Parts: sequence; C-alpha cells; structure tokens
Amino acid sequence: MKYIFLLFTSLIFAQQTKYVDFKTVTGQLSLNSKEKTVSGSVNYSFTVLQPIDTIKIDAKNMEFSKVLIDNKEVVFVNSGKQLQIVGNFQKGENHLTFDYKAKPKQALYFIDIENKEVQIWTQGQGRYTSNWFPSFDDVNEKVIFSLGISYDAAYQVVSNGILKEKVVKGDLLHWQYEMEKPMSSYLLMLAVGKYDKRELKAKSGIPLEYYLENKDLVRFEPTFRYSKRIFDFLEKEIGIKYPWKIYRQIPVRDFLYAGMENTTSTLLATRYVVDSTGFTDRNYTNVDAHELAHHWFGDLITAESSKHHWLQEGFATYFAALAERDIFGDDYFYSKLYDTAQQIKFASRTDSIPVLNPKASSLTFYEKGAWTLFVLHESIGDKAFKKAIKSYLKKYAYQNVNTQNFFDEIKKVSSFDLEKFQKTWLESTTFDTPTANALLSKNKSIQIRLEVDKLKKTPLAEKREFFIKTLNSDAYHTVKEAIIDQLENEKYEAKKELLLLALQSNIIQIRQTVAETLTKIPEDFRTDYETLLDDKSYQTQEVALYWLWRNFPDHRAEYLNKSKNWIGFNDYNLRTLWLSLALSTTNYADNPDELVNELIAFSSTKYEATTRQNALEKLIAFKIINDQVLSNLVLATTHHMWQFSKFGRDTIRLLLKNPEMRASFERILPNLTPDEQFQLNRLLKE
Repeated sequence: MKYIFLLFTSLIFAQQTKYVDFKTVTGQLSLNSKEKTVSGSVNYSFTVLQPIDTIKIDAKNMEFSKVLIDNKEVVFVNSGKQLQIVGNFQKGENHLTFDYKAKPKQALYFIDIENKEVQIWTQGQGRYTSNWFPSFDDVNEKVIFSLGISYDAAYQVVSNGILKEKVVKGDLLHWQYEMEKPMSSYLLMLAVGKYDKRELKAKSGIPLEYYLENKDLVRFEPTFRYSKRIFDFLEKEIGIKYPWKIYRQIPVRDFLYAGMENTTSTLLATRYVVDSTGFTDRNYTNVDAHELAHHWFGDLITAESSKHHWLQEGFATYFAALAERDIFGDDYFYSKLYDTAQQIKFASRTDSIPVLNPKASSLTFYEKGAWTLFVLHESIGDKAFKKAIKSYLKKYAYQNVNTQNFFDEIKKVSSFDLEKFQKTWLESTTFDTPTANALLSKNKSIQIRLEVDKLKKTPLAEKREFFIKTLNSDAYHTVKEAIIDQLENEKYEAKKELLLLALQSNIIQIRQTVAETLTKIPEDFRTDYETLLDDKSYQTQEVALYWLWRNFPDHRAEYLNKSKNWIGFNDYNLRTLWLSLALSTTNYADNPDELVNELIAFSSTKYEATTRQNALEKLIAFKIINDQVLSNLVLATTHHMWQFSKFGRDTIRLLLKNPEMRASFERILPNLTPDEQFQLNRLLKE
C-alpha cells in the first residue's frame, strides 16, 4: 500500500503550486570549505490551498533532521531528490522547520586559491539550487528568501537582498540578508571571497555595489566603465523602476558562464576584469546590460516554462543591445543586429527548432528572440512598444508569464497582426531576410555593408575601386573589416594597397582583422605588419607576435625582446605565448628550465581554467611535454567547467594515438587521484 500511496502522490508533485503556496523561507547556513559542505537550519512558511497528503521540497543528496511542522514532528521521506512530508494537510497557514547538510555535486562551488584561500559561489539556473539549498525546481513557485551565512571573518559574504546585519561570532562573521519580494529558487545565490567594494548610487537612488579582488582594484574603472550608465539607462528605457532594493556585481573565479542575474546580485566571470587595453577586446558592457535587464525580464517576471524562455533571454539580449546603442551609437547597434542575422540565417540551414520550443538553441532564444522584439518595436512604434512593456511588467510583477500574456499587452496598444508575426518570428525556423534587410537599411553603414557582402564572389579587379573608396570613407569599422575579410585568399600584390589603407586607418578593430587574415607575411610588408605589435590590444599583439615569429625566423630574437615583459589579459595570453615561443627559438633562452617551469606552472591549479588551458595548448602545440604536463592535462578532465574538462579529454584522445604518449599516460596513472584515475582509465579504454 505504501508504494501505491507514494506513486499516487508523485503524480501531483508537478502541480504542487495548485495545492500549496510557499511564502517565505529563512535559512541560517554554515559553509565548510575543507569538506566542501553546506549545513544549516531552514524555516519555511506555507499556505495549504487545497487538502493534500504529501508536500515536497526539492533537495538532492541531502541529510535531514529535526523535521517539524508547527513545532510538531512529522513523517517524512528523503528520496535523495526530494524531502517529502507525509500527512493530512488541510487549508491554512503552516511553518516547516528542519536542519540539513549537503555536499553538493554541482551548483555550489569551492574554488581553491593560493595560500589556502578560497572563493565560494553558486550557479542555480536550470534546476540546480536544490543541490545546495532545499528549494523548488519549479520556477512557478516563487518565495521570499532570506539567508544568513556564518563564515571566516576575513571574507566578504554576499547573498540576495539587503544586508540587515553583520554579527561577530568568535572567529566567524554572521551575515544576515533579507529579501522583500518573491523570486524563483534558481535565482538564489551565495558568493564568498576576499573582495574590496566600491559603492555608487543610481539616479533613482538604488545603491550600486561593485566588488573586485584587492589585486584587481586598479582595474575598477575599465571593468565597470559603463555599469552605472547602463543601470540609469535601463530604468528609463524600460519605464519601470528597478524592482529590487539593491544591485551588486561580483566577479568569481572559474565561473561557468559569462554572467548570471541572481536577483540583486549578478555574478560575472573574471575574464571581464580588464585594464584599459583589455577593454578593447573583452569588455563587460554587453554582459553587464544583459544580466541587469534580466532583473526585470526573468527575475521580476519569469517565464512559466522553457517553451517561453525567449521572454527572458530574447528580452535581456534586446534591451542589452539598446543599452549598447545608447553608449556606442547606431552604427554599433545595427552592425550587431546584422551580424546576428547572418548567424541565425546560417544556423537555420540545419536548425529546425523555432523560438517557441523548449529545445530551441541559445542562438534562437537569445538572438532570434532579440530580433523578434526589434521587428515588433519597429513595427508598432516606440511609444506603443514602451507602453506595452510597462503595462506587461506592472500587470505580472513577481509572477510567471507566457508569450500570450505579452501579446495581450501589445494588442491593447496596436492593431499589428500578431498572429502572422508569431508564425513568422516565433514558430518558423526560417529567417525573414527581406524584413530584416529593410529595417537594417535604415542605417547608412549597413547599406554599404550589404553592397560589400554582395561582392563576395566578384573578382577583386572589379570591386577594387569601390573597396578603396569605402576604406577611405567614414563608414563604420565593421564594413571595412568585411572588406579585409574578403581579401584573405587574394594574391598579395593585388591586395597590398588595400591592406596598407586598412593599417593606416589606425582603428584597432580594422588593424586586428589585417593581423588575423594575413598569415603569410611578405618581406616588403614586414615593417608595416610589425606596427601591429604596438596596438593597444592584447588580442592583436598575440596574433601579430605569433605570425611574425612564424614568418621571420631571423627576427625572432628581436620580437621576443620586445615582448618579454608582456602579460596580456588576466589569463596571461601574452605571457604564455612568449614563453612557448622563447622555448622554441634556438639559442634564445639562457634559462630554458626556468621558462619551462613557469609555463608548466600556468597549467596548474594555481590558476583559473582559462589560463591553464592557454598554457596546456601551448605546451602541447610546441611539444613541451613531460609527466607534470600530462598530469595537469588529466587534472583538467575533472574540472567543473565543462569546456575545460572537454578540452582535457579531447586533447588526451589525440595524444593517445601516439604509442609513446600512451605509455607515458600509463606510467603516471598510479600517481593520480582516484577521480583522475577514473577519467584517464576511461580514455585509455576507448
């Protein structure tokens, strides 16, 4: 009978929000960085809407004790995935309390840093918060969260909402955070690290807090260059004041994505912590605007299911584009739209899943979703669009939404044919190129870009004069980059004049395109190409240094002397390249062992995954391989970042094709940790 009973109750789990409404939760938590565990006491208030015999909370691989409702012991089942509380629940208010402990396999990450320091952070989007905090995988269950966290007093601790108090408890500091409005569980967050904080205020009075590690304080201005401006712009553009009490931005090491819009506290990858030179190629502006826009589109109103995911990602992408338009201008805005249109069109050849489908690709949800809004905005006009957005957000604030909810608000302000529009933009996988080009052609630079792209298969002699005229014009730099791209496979003598014009533009992006497309550098172009080494762009410098070193062996020492103190981005792209080139240059290094050790050190756990991958790629490409390199490569396969672990596996597969390398891997196997042995054994057996 018990089996049947549990089977029956499982059928209503998906619809629990119809029976039970969880209102608030407070959690008092402790983190153990050595054991990589979280534990604490939890207090939920909930209302039973209709009689029900089992209430569930999602909780993966957790231990529970002291499970009480209204201070009375209850029967509960720990399924390993859920805490299921069994009873005869009647309509009314209740309090559920319990203690728990978990060692999460995902969603809560402990990142070891030098000198036994640590960073701790969470990533809940998807249905992952229930790995570290008993909560709800169903986004339709919105709760007011308040977390208190006790941790080493040397660290900053951040969670959602306003910091109500900090209390010293021996060697620990207790941080108490409090939310006032409900949100979906995937937006719950923690971040712990040794940070410094800068505070500003938005025009509307909202406190803005920006966190950086102490070593990065000199990078504050370029990293957060447009953050306050973006905040003020989006409040004005959206027409609804920022719906929360505070906004924070915190970079964390080895983050899984570019950024994540946890309510009130966005986490971002450290790759966006840049100096002024790094800003050229790798700035945070778009991610900054995208994650902030989610605080309206995603956090304030949340798509009821993944079918309507574009209501979050498409909106955040589009409003981020509008924010960038405000900063960088129309040419930038239209150029990005043009580029994404090309990506969508190319993808649609094989991608048969439309926007309104839970299995749609990121490109579809994000970029085609943004294009959908751009077309709608242009079609009904700015005034009507803004009015609809405003009423949509007000009507469904702190609730869940679907596409029809949004379209209902559009219908109130416009007679636009939404049925046809939905079929074209949300239900079809083809891209409406005529409509897109008509809208893009409002921009003069795009008019020229369309002309340039039409000439892809035209002989250079027939388009030369047009190209020269365009390179000499004030056309936007992406147009000129498109011209240089078309020259890549042309004979050098035929394109030399155009390349020189591009270099003379002194626009970094155009010059970078020359660096990237001219990989065989003729001697009479050498001195012109060498000027790229002085560009204020770490990406340009990396490309130019490599290709000059490859093309001109007699000048290698000269290039290495010039670049010997270069570091590059915070992933050490220039330093790792320099080390690999110096070690591969005959008779250059006086201290090759020191250089080898330095490069291998960059592949170790002392550094973030991007740095480690940079170093490993160069070590293997330049055949600087020993047991330590192989061990560090195997270690990569156990990393929580799937991109890095995949790189590790793929690289080992390639190396295993060489019998000598296979023997080396087999030799180091006994010295590896059990996790590393498991990963390497799997690859050896493939």
